[in-house]
Amino acid sequence: MPKIKTNRSAAKRFKVTGTGKLKRNKAYKRHILTKKSTKTKRNLRQPAITDSTNVSNMKKIMPYL
Repeated sequence: MPKIKTNRSAAKRFKVTGTGKLKRNKAYKRHILTKKSTKTKRNLRQPAITDSTNVSNMKKIMPYL
């Protein structure tokens, strides 16, 4: 059986926590920041945990994490 290639774009965006969950960065922090409140921009800095409905698909494209 050949090795499975890792999806490199996904590997750069997601990290695995110590308990095996997938950590991701939040969206909407790149541009048009003037109309967003300081509180919103501050909350967007915090990492988030990937939703459980997407984890099985993520494990398929990143088999060696």
